[in-house]
Parts: sequence; C-alpha cells; structure tokens
Amino acid sequence: MTRYSPEGASPAMAQWFALKAENPEALLFFRMGDFYELFFDDATAAAAALDIALTARGSHAGDPIPMCGVPVAAASAYLARLIRRGFRVAVAEQTEAPRKGKGAAKGPLSRAVVRVVTPGTLTEDELLEPGRSNLLLALAEQAGSGRGRKSKTTEPESMIGAAWIDVSTGLFETATVPSTSLSALLGRLDPAEILAPSSMVLGEHDSARAPEVLFPTVETARQRLAAAFDVASVDAFGTFTDEEAVAASVAVEYVQRSQAGKLPRLAHPSPQMEGGILGIDPATRASLDILRARDGGTEHTLFSAMNQTVTSAGARMVAEWLAAPLTDPARIAARQDGWCWLRDSPGCSATLREALKRAPDIARALGRLSLGRGQPRDLAAVRDGLHAARAAAAALEQGQNALPPYLARAAASLGAAPELEAELVRAVAEDLPARLDDGGVIAAGYDGELDGYRSLRDNSRRVVAGLQTDYASRFGIASLKIKHHAQLGYVIEVPVAASARIKERDDLMFRQGTASNARFSTEELSSLDARIAEAAERAATREKAVFAALVDRILEEETLPVLARALAVLDVLQSCALLAAGGSWCRPVVTDDTAFVLEGCRHPVVEAALPKGTRFTPNGCDLSANRRVMLLTGPNMAGKSTFLRQTALAVLLAQGGFPVSADKAHIGIVDQLFSRVGASDDLARGRSTFMVEMTETAAILNQAGPRSLVVVDEIGRGTATLDGLAIAWAVLEALHSTVRCRAIFATHFHELAGLVDTLPRLSPHTMAVREWRGQIVFLHEVLAGSAKKSWGVHVAKLAGVPPSVVDRAGRLLRELERDHATGPKPLPLFDTQKILPQEDENTIRKRLLEVDPDTLTPRAALDILYELHKDAVREEGCPA
Repeated sequence: MTRYSPEGASPAMAQWFALKAENPEALLFFRMGDFYELFFDDATAAAAALDIALTARGSHAGDPIPMCGVPVAAASAYLARLIRRGFRVAVAEQTEAPRKGKGAAKGPLSRAVVRVVTPGTLTEDELLEPGRSNLLLALAEQAGSGRGRKSKTTEPESMIGAAWIDVSTGLFETATVPSTSLSALLGRLDPAEILAPSSMVLGEHDSARAPEVLFPTVETARQRLAAAFDVASVDAFGTFTDEEAVAASVAVEYVQRSQAGKLPRLAHPSPQMEGGILGIDPATRASLDILRARDGGTEHTLFSAMNQTVTSAGARMVAEWLAAPLTDPARIAARQDGWCWLRDSPGCSATLREALKRAPDIARALGRLSLGRGQPRDLAAVRDGLHAARAAAAALEQGQNALPPYLARAAASLGAAPELEAELVRAVAEDLPARLDDGGVIAAGYDGELDGYRSLRDNSRRVVAGLQTDYASRFGIASLKIKHHAQLGYVIEVPVAASARIKERDDLMFRQGTASNARFSTEELSSLDARIAEAAERAATREKAVFAALVDRILEEETLPVLARALAVLDVLQSCALLAAGGSWCRPVVTDDTAFVLEGCRHPVVEAALPKGTRFTPNGCDLSANRRVMLLTGPNMAGKSTFLRQTALAVLLAQGGFPVSADKAHIGIVDQLFSRVGASDDLARGRSTFMVEMTETAAILNQAGPRSLVVVDEIGRGTATLDGLAIAWAVLEALHSTVRCRAIFATHFHELAGLVDTLPRLSPHTMAVREWRGQIVFLHEVLAGSAKKSWGVHVAKLAGVPPSVVDRAGRLLRELERDHATGPKPLPLFDTQKILPQEDENTIRKRLLEVDPDTLTPRAALDILYELHKDAVREEGCPA
C-alpha cells in the first residue's frame, strides 16, 4: 500500500488513489492513452522488476510523483515478467470513449479495474506454459466430518477441503483429504496460487500463497456455489463435504473477483473420491524428477524423456497422468488397451498423429472467449480444432480391428458440432490479424451488412487514389501525394520547393509545413475523409458485433470441452504407441496383488541423456513375496541410485497407464511410493542433511504399508559409523518385519548382508565391480550376493583426490584390514563374542525372546541395541 495520502490529489490521481485502495495488494496498471502507467510505490517496484526507467509525472503534496509505464500493445510481455516475480497486477482501463467537440465535458475519463492478474488466474498464451496446467487451489479446514461424503479414515484427525480451478481450460475439481495428506496433494497439483487460512502450513509451497481471503459459512458457501452455476443445489453435480463446498466457493469467488465480476466458462465442480491414486509424498517427487528436475528445470525429467505428444493439451494430460498414477488395474488396463491398439495399427497411428498436429488448444481458446478476452486466433482455434477432430476420426476408421472401449469413447466425441464447424469455415477469414481492432477477421460474403460498409470504405479509398492522380495533373506536381494524417485527416502532401506554386490558390487550405513537405486540404478531401471515417467506423462496429455473435454461438456448444479432452486423450495414446513401437518399451502386466518383477529395466531419463551410441546397461528387479526386500550393496558411482530411481519410475509409468522402459514388467499395485535417494539439507529451516534424512525415514516408517514400494539409499550415512550402522540395521528390520513392504535398501554398510540368515525375505544384491590392473571398472550390473569391500579409496582416486592423500588412505585401509583380519573381528554390532560374553549368553537369549521383531519400532530396536552395546563396553572395561 502506498504511503501517500489522496488528500489534495488532482482529478486523475484521485481516480488512481480510489482504484488503488480497492486493490492494495496489486500493482495498478493505470491506462493513460496508449500506455499503462504506474505511480508512487508501484512505479518504484515495477521499474526495478522490469528494468525500465523510473521518471516523474506531476507532483503531489509538493513532491514529484514517481512514474513508469509500459505500452498497451506490449503489456503481456511485461505482465509475464511481473507475475514470474511474484507480483499481482490490477488493470484499470478507460471505460469511457474520448470526448470530442466544443461542448465535451472536462475532466479525466472514467476508469475501472477490469481484471486482476494473479498467478492462478492467467488465460493468455504469453503468460502460460503450453504443456502445464495452471491451477488455483483453495483450501478450507473445518472441525467435524461435515455432511455429505464421508472420509474413509477412522482417526479423529482434521480434514481439509480442496478445490482447484484451471481458469485457462475450465477444469474444476474438489477433494477432501486428511491434514496429514496435504503435502502430498500439494506436490501432485503443484498449484500456481493457493488460497488458504494464514494458520495452515503449506511448507515449500508457501511462496504460492495468495493474500488471505474471507471464508464463508458452509450454508453460504453452498448457496453461492449453486448460484454461480445456476442450479438449486450443488448436489446436482455430486456429493461434496462441507470442507469441499467452502473451498470451492472461495475459489469461484476469487476467480470472479479477479475478472471484475465476470465468471469464465468453468466445468461444473467434480468431486474426486479418496483413493484410486498412487500416494507420492513431496520428498519422493523431488527425488524422482518427474515433471521438474531438482534444479527447477524441465529438461532432464521423466516427462521430457517419454513425452511424444504433438499438442499442448496432450502434453498437459501426460503431466496429469504422471502426477497422479492410478491404483485400479482395470482403469490402467483400459489406457493400455488404447495405445496397444494404435501400436498394432501403425498406419492409423501415423495418420492420427498428422491430424493432431493441426489441432490447436481448444480448451484455452474457450477460456479466453468466455472472458471476453478472445482474439481472432481463438475463433480459428475452434474452427481448426473441429476440422482436426474430423481428420482424427477418419484416421481411426482405417483400423482393421474394433476399437477398444477407452479409444472408442474418445472417438465418439470427435463428431461434435458439425453445424458450428461449417459456420466458422464460412465466417472466419483465412489470413487473420493479431487483433480484432485491426479488422479483416470476418470473411467476405458472410455478413451482407458488413460487406456493404466495407465496400463503401474501400470504394472511397479508390476515390482517393483517383483524386491523387487528378490533383497531380491539375496542379502540375507529379510528386503530389494524398496521405492520411492522424490529426489532420486526408491531406495533399507536396515537396516544399513545389508548394510556392499552389500556396496562394483559393481552393487549397494550407494545414502544416515541415522541413521537407507542405500539407494542404480541400473541401472535397475533408468531405471524403468524413465519409471514409464513417464507413470505416461502421464496418469496425459491425465486424465486432458479428465476432461477438460467433463467440456466443461457440460458448453455447456444450460438446466442445468434451471434444477438446478427447483430442488430448488421443494425443497421449498415440504418444504411448510411438514409445512402444520401438520395441524397447513394454506393456506392463499390472495386477491387484504384491507381485513385482522387472526384466531388462532402464532409467528413461539417464538413457535419453547418454551420448549417441552409448548403451545403457539394463537390470532386472525381483521383489516377489519370498524376497520382497532387496539389500543392495556396492560402491558409490556404481549405479545404485540409478537402479533405485528406475525401479520407482517403472511403477509410476506402469500405474499411469504408460509403457515401461523394460523388456518385461509385472507389477502388483503399489498404493504408496517412497523414494529417498540422494542427500539434501534444509538449512533455511535449521535442518541438517542428517536431520532431513531421518525426518524422511520417519515418514516412510510411519506411513508405508504392505502394498507400498520403498526405495532408500544410504540410511545412516550422515552420522558416526556405529550410530549409522545401528540405524540402518533397525530401519532394514522394520521394513522387512514390521512394515512388510516391497523395498530396495541400498547401503554402504555391506556388513548388513549378515542379516540374511535372520530376515528370511531379505535378498542380498550388489553392484558388479571389476578390478583390472589396480583400477576399478563399474559394470552397472545388479548381481546376487553382497559386496566384500566399499571401494571408497578407489572412488576417491577417480574423483581427483590428490595422489598423496589417496596413497595415505590406501595404506591406512590396509593396516585396518590387517588388524581386522587377525581373527574374525567384524564391527562390534555384529561381533556377538565381543558384545556378549560367554557367561551372559543365556541372559541375552532371554532378552531377545522378550521382544517381538514384527512389532518392534525402530526407536525401540535402537534402544535395545544401545543397551546391549553399553553392557559390552562395560565388560571390556572401556569408558562408556
């Protein structure tokens, strides 16, 4: 909010103060002719953000008024930069035409805010990412279970209602989730803007929080929501919890307010039932680089490695499927059947792909048209999209076999609105201007009245050309031109040297002189100018009326959003077919059990990044019921992290309904996926790398279950060796015997392989390493067995550690190994003879029989471990 008082402001600045007071959280784009101008603190902030000149205009309270401005014609580019820097912008337009004539009223033109541009309410292509949804998310938390659909959880935890809208496409969905699942929902949706109570913790998404809004009562929320969609009750669209209704009402009201009271075309709110979607927490999403890489980019991601779509809508749907994989084998199989049919019909698939390349983004065009923000290209997008839909339908009809249900449903939507397509073909010109104001949008022959005005305008211009020839001959000046001037209208323009010959003529009026030219007018030209201006104005007015009528006709066609989504579905399916057609991506078998076998699996992102001609080494993974926990040992740099991530990505792809980058895959449904691969810290919140590691480990142990998949790397590495080994041991036991999930446990503690005798479903594996002439070669293969050494000194050498340090480390390692080899001396954790004196064996046996490994928590296991270690130290006579 500006620090200046409106008292004593000029009339124009009084308008500015009034509009700014209505939108204190936004920069105010104040329309002044061909510029949007910003004043006071807004100008200072915008000039710095946009790197434009900060000047001054007039004064207020005795001080110059800071000012900067941007051209209206280029406003989108500046808006995009401001939005990316976290600003909100209120756009104030002139709502009154410029006054003309002697009796015109004095004072500033009327102005009003016609739109508030926020990160979650964008519609222009220049402000949006084509292949990414732009979601506004509203969150509401209320005590009690509310009415309507109930949560499946039996725990008395608070529930959060969520509603998300994509203004650019009309998407509108809701859900109710436990508060403990909020972070997972935020990670899945990745909203551009969030409306939430100030008390609600949003974690890493807090930067997307909008200024706080008022939350209505449940009854008020339901009434407002029903009124917005002109129905008696929102129950017409499904069953909503109280929390969902409040969140949905807040989202709709915010969108409406951002558009100066106009509600864009939205799909009716659709409640998403709990369950049915693979649970992925934020740490796992960050670890796997699904849609965005850890550096914030999109290049080295799963999405970029497998997306073969040719439309923006198709790319958004791929991202949607990757962000929310399914847990229903039937729905997964339906998607698979669709792309398998296209894979097995290569001719159809190729023709379909070519048809889709010509399909514009209908959904976003409809969004702009519904807000009165449409341009000629949006009419063309609907026309060309309908044409592409017909071509896509024809491509599918070429197939020899009947379409599978999922593909057939999409194909059935492609025949919508034939009358509208025919009308748009007749109405919309082929060569379109960028803006409606430029004219030439409506094709000749479509509207008789418009053609008449255009004829009058264009014939008048031909008259001008004839007059120019006549005047040049009459006045004897071959270089004479008739030109149109913004202020003077049509004028005769002659060189200064020739002007002396005609300056004294009675039938000419001198209007203006320049260094090189002189300008004159005649009564004939003035009359003609008025007629042309009137004809041009009438033509422009009529063209805008015809355009508006076509927009209304388009928005009345309820089948268009369904057709747009069908084209997106077809694009995703042909993308999958293209992946699978190469033979290196397979159709996974997805079943409702805990099977898990991958053969010849590869990491799609790493493989895509390899230099041409370099072969990725594939690996299998068997986490069947009798070997559901894989203990993976071996040195760093050998490929453990890649193997972990590719296994997790195979689950994402399989349950998203996509092909999997493997020779074969059989995956029993995973309900929750946890991946902790790679070290990170959170110093901003005062958390070290080890604290982050333990926090994420705790989340896994507290949330994972028998249907989950857990892939973890180097648990316990961030602390002292014995502490780390103890934690790794306890966590491994918990995953095996308490959580009982499918898991890959990668570790540098190769001593843990000794647990294979006590954990029956533990399967030891290692990364293959070959030593050749003192050098080590990483084979990137996963083999049965366990590592006998860590190869740390060799890795240090490869990393470029100075030779003197490497040599010293090698000597020290050999001495330690020699000491260790003078009798079996494993680490104290495993040395039962050292920890447990012979005379105490019966006592220790009794102690172990008192615990139940299947119910033992990691903390309890660690306490017992410390207790045994303390006894052993005391027996040795060492200080505790």
